[in-house]
Amino acid sequence: MSRVQKVAEALKREISNIIHDELKDPRIGFITVLRIELSSDLKFARIYYSVLGNSKEKESTASALENAKGFIRREVAQRLTLKFVPEIVFKEDKSVEESIFLEEEIRRLREEKDGKGIDSKD
Repeated sequence: MSRVQKVAEALKREISNIIHDELKDPRIGFITVLRIELSSDLKFARIYYSVLGNSKEKESTASALENAKGFIRREVAQRLTLKFVPEIVFKEDKSVEESIFLEEEIRRLREEKDGKGIDSKD
């Protein structure tokens, strides 16, 4: 595992813990940190997360994370021994939501197809 991958995994673990254990902002919904893309010089981190809830809850979570960036960076600096604590950018990852939607659509289409198959046999 490369240095960038190791640092990304450590950041993911610590940032997840900070969000769940330290942030007391009621705007933060049920959030999961999915992955972190880290620049090769370790100075920039793009944090991909997923939030369960409606669009209003997702917007308030995004706003709360944006407001907490400074706190999160300070906490990371205390917890990890890094030469530089990367600048962080939060990005909502909608892939989980999209895969659930696709799964439901496939299920619906199969049920439609099965329903038509039964009707045509009668």
